Amino acid sequence: MSLLTALDRQHTVAPAGYSRWLIPPAALSVHLCIGQVYATSVYKNSFIAHFDASQTAIGIIFSIAIVMLGLSAAVGGTWVEANGPRKAMFVSACFWASGFLVSALGIATEQLWLVYAGYGVLGGIGLGIGYISPVSTLIKWFPDRPGLATGLAIMGFGGGALIASPASRQLLSLYDSDYDPNVATSVASGHALVLLFLTLGIGYFLIMMFGVANIRVPAEGWRPAGWDPSSVREKRLVTTANVSAANAIRTKAFWLLWVVLFCNVTAGIGILEQASPMIQDFFRSDGVSTVSVAAAGGFVGVLSLFNMAGRFAWSSTSDLIGRKPIYMVYLGVGMALYLLLALVGDVATALFVLMAGLIISFYGGGFATVPAYLRDLFGTYQVGAIHGRLLTAWSAAGVAGPLIVNGFLDQQGKPGTLTSSAYQPALLTMVGVLAVGFVANLLIRPVPSAYHEPTTPAAKEAAA
Repeated sequence: MSLLTALDRQHTVAPAGYSRWLIPPAALSVHLCIGQVYATSVYKNSFIAHFDASQTAIGIIFSIAIVMLGLSAAVGGTWVEANGPRKAMFVSACFWASGFLVSALGIATEQLWLVYAGYGVLGGIGLGIGYISPVSTLIKWFPDRPGLATGLAIMGFGGGALIASPASRQLLSLYDSDYDPNVATSVASGHALVLLFLTLGIGYFLIMMFGVANIRVPAEGWRPAGWDPSSVREKRLVTTANVSAANAIRTKAFWLLWVVLFCNVTAGIGILEQASPMIQDFFRSDGVSTVSVAAAGGFVGVLSLFNMAGRFAWSSTSDLIGRKPIYMVYLGVGMALYLLLALVGDVATALFVLMAGLIISFYGGGFATVPAYLRDLFGTYQVGAIHGRLLTAWSAAGVAGPLIVNGFLDQQGKPGTLTSSAYQPALLTMVGVLAVGFVANLLIRPVPSAYHEPTTPAAKEAAA
């Protein structure tokens, strides 16, 4: 059997007795690797010095990657469903790794556009395909606990930076003796950056191959032992029918959920993007922050833990209380937390960290719960393709969130001089954004049967 043949969907069907608990580690291996995208700030200062570029010029690398994530997931979602998770994860690994290798060439030749094309475009395509391919497979393996299943995988995406950030610092210190991994302003040489990107590209490819080798899809008609599909009929908003990706985007439910995800991500990513300077600005006395650079870095790490834990804990909770109620928590409680952060966030550091952490846990939980929400509304037929189209909301929010926060802050003063009051307009705006999402979630209704796929052979033939 050739390599290309082995990647085909028909060769990934699990044999009888195959344990579904072998699938989450395969999915996790991919999401832990592509979650590195949240650790790009580690070498941001080194990039600025090496390319003699502005913060905006270097920050565009991350923005391109997130935009390409949403676009590739939307465009490639149907292809992923048709070709199966193994081929999709292999393609993702190739794009993700090649993005690092092309970027290494751009660093070596001091051509920033090659980094845009490499990490931004190629890496972004690998992000999008890799993000959705294991998720739709997990939903098919865990029809009884879809929230738990997607939380297991997407938790890895949130935790990817937790591993990549310290690992990248240690690698840079290994490749450049003058680089101090414990100093936030330390700058690595171009040679060290080239070696870092080569190491990450090769290392991530090998780790992702573990997922490629071990991923399986369930056989036609498979179901967990003791689970009765008819039981889902007792739950509101959970369908036993199936809706195609083409029909899904014609429904009100899809676009309302798009708004819900956009609002939830916009609010969360605004804090994530500004986390380190934000906590220093909130606790400033006589122009000097009482929070050290090291402590601010620790705060970013704490937020990563909340992000990762929220993806698993909240999505698992949604299996018990339902997807619509859990989003009412994300958006409703999120509004209250943003309001409190704006009004009393500077009272105590511990209170600030707790409130920001809960907000980010809702941000992560929203990502992990949305595939299960889609499965409830549209079935499992083309849930990966539908998920891909929905992720365009992430791309839009990745631009909107930082723009809202940075736009208000630019009007309030220069970095290093801001105080907690400077953040109030941005935080109160996020309350309004979450309110829009809250209303959109309340309006979501079951998908009309007119959009369902035919269930009988005669009906399927007539539809075709």
